[in-house]
Amino acid sequence: MSQRLSRTEREAFLSDVRIGVLSVDSDQPDRAPVSAPVWYGYTPEAGVWVIMNGRSRKGTAIETARRFVLVVQSETIPYRYVTVEGPVTEIRATDTEKDLLPLAIRYLGEQRGRSYAKEWEAAGSAETDLVYVMKPTHWNTADFTDDLA
Repeated sequence: MSQRLSRTEREAFLSDVRIGVLSVDSDQPDRAPVSAPVWYGYTPEAGVWVIMNGRSRKGTAIETARRFVLVVQSETIPYRYVTVEGPVTEIRATDTEKDLLPLAIRYLGEQRGRSYAKEWEAAGSAETDLVYVMKPTHWNTADFTDDLA
């Protein structure tokens, strides 16, 4: 039987570099919820943040729902996951140095992250991309280590 992660374990797990799957209620009544893999940042103090085009389907759905879910999992044994859900506490313009560059370096490393941030800025993404910050209020976790021992 799977075990729950402790608060410290779940926060450490969410802080690791992983791809998350963001899900949000659709802003279109005839469509299913919006779900997509995303880069994300997390600290216990600030919560979870993602960067995306504010005019995208994900962005407009978050603007409407004002909350989202993020699922983060390990894809190797021992399987574990953390799911967080909560309200959007802040939506702001993306600052390259403060927001995008640290996220790009987190996922791509120093050199590729800096290159990505330059390309992002050159493409004009700063004009359309927003930072969505969510403060987790509901957590669901599982650790299957003992099941697979």
